[in-house]
Amino acid sequence: ALADALNSNCTITHINLSDNQIGAEGAKALADALKSNCTVTHIDLKGNKIADEGAKALADALKSNCTITDIDLYNNSIRNESAKALADALKSNCTVAHVNLGWNVIGAEGFKALADAVESNRTVTVNVNGRQLGDKGAKA
Repeated sequence: ALADALNSNCTITHINLSDNQIGAEGAKALADALKSNCTVTHIDLKGNKIADEGAKALADALKSNCTITDIDLYNNSIRNESAKALADALKSNCTVAHVNLGWNVIGAEGFKALADAVESNRTVTVNVNGRQLGDKGAKA
């Protein structure tokens, strides 16, 4: 219902669905709506267990959305695969300024992809607190 409303609503700028158990399906529906929405600037999805499937859908939406500046994906069971997809989206999206990926399960490969994205897009800050980077992750 919310995703449908976003398709026709031209005033909503902030979406906070933190800790609402939307899961991957909810994230995918939201991502589809964000592809055509031109007003939302902030999205808070922390604690929703969107996992790789939901995060990949959001990454795909970020490739075409040019209004989102802040996205919070804290504690969502995001792994390397979707971290790479998000990194790829961030390379071409210059409106996103802040991404919170803290307390996910991203490993060295994901950290490397995110580091490369930040290197090529100097306007974005990515927070990965709460993870033990280890030597491989720190080198990324």
